[in-house]
Parts: sequence; C-alpha cells; structure tokens
Amino acid sequence: MSSKEKWNARYRAAAGDLKASQVLNENLHLLPANGRALDLACGLGANAMLLAQQGLEVDAWDIADVAVAALQAAAFKRQLPVHAVVRDIEAQPPEPDTFAVIVVSHFLARDIIPSLIQALKPDGLIYYQTFTQQRVSDRGPQGAQYRLADQELLQLFSGLQVVFYREEGHIGDVQQGFRDEAMFIGKKLVGSTGEGHCES
Repeated sequence: MSSKEKWNARYRAAAGDLKASQVLNENLHLLPANGRALDLACGLGANAMLLAQQGLEVDAWDIADVAVAALQAAAFKRQLPVHAVVRDIEAQPPEPDTFAVIVVSHFLARDIIPSLIQALKPDGLIYYQTFTQQRVSDRGPQGAQYRLADQELLQLFSGLQVVFYREEGHIGDVQQGFRDEAMFIGKKLVGSTGEGHCES
C-alpha cells in the first residue's frame, strides 16, 4: 500500500471534527494579525481552519486527496480563506521566503526541515508538535524513526529563536501533564538564514 493509499484509508475512517494541535490552540496570541500561513501535512485541516479564523490566508497541503477534499468542503461551507491542495510534501517542499506562519502537527520528515526554515519570511513563526520516543502510552507511530529523540526539535530548528518549547518525558506524575509529544515555536530572525542542524 502506498503512503497516499494508507492515509486515504485512515481519513475515510476518521469521524467528526478533529481538534487543532495544542501548540497552536494555546498560542494563538503569538500569530501575526495577517499574512500567509501553511498547514503542512494538514490532514482534515483543523489547524488550517483555526488559522483562517484568525484572519490569515491559509494554504493546506496533504498527500491524501480524501482529506483535502473534506477540508475544501468544510472551508467552503464556513467561507474561510483556505486553499487546500494535494501535494507530496517530501517531493515538493515549500518555496523559500513564502510564509509568515507554518504549522506542522503529527508529521516528521527530517529531510525537509531546512526547506521549512527557508520557507519562513523574516520574523516568521513555525509551530511544530509531534510524538517523542519517550512515551507513556501507545499513541502515535510505533517506529522510532517517526518519533523525536530527546529535545530533537531544538536541534532541528537550532537556527531559529526559541519562542516556546515543552517536552515532559517521564518527569514526575506521568498520569498528568503533556506526555508522548513535544511542541515548539520558533521565530526566524530578520537577516538570518535560519539554517539549523539536521540529521536524517
């Protein structure tokens, strides 16, 4: 089964509205008042819809045409400025100096992270949240290559200014708090190439 077929099957089985990522939902106050945003690997587009509700013009990309069609219909119904398209992100990452905001949720392709950094405009923000190798439940992908090592987001985006970071691992009472994932917000400084350290 191809990657596209796998994700199409998953989105066909999805029920109800999905929630936007916690890193975005809890940090809306950091968004610019206007500009162009990208929901990368958007799935059914909860992040894209929330970004559009904040007044941003939103591009949403995913390899799964089932998810993109559902998002297009939802955005049209709510009259939100979301341009959702089918796109293989790893084969065709975003162009440089394009977006004021990029949001990535539950997707990890380390090879394209330098392209994501370059795609940010000066003062642009990236919101990133995905699963970690340290976990307390079975949520998320099983393969370690699809999960972050300890503080790996800080290494991958080392060329950006850290605005926000949270990763709790196994510290304290693991029945409480933010577990199984890490979240990061980084800012591209004016005049910076933002080149970070990336290992595949």
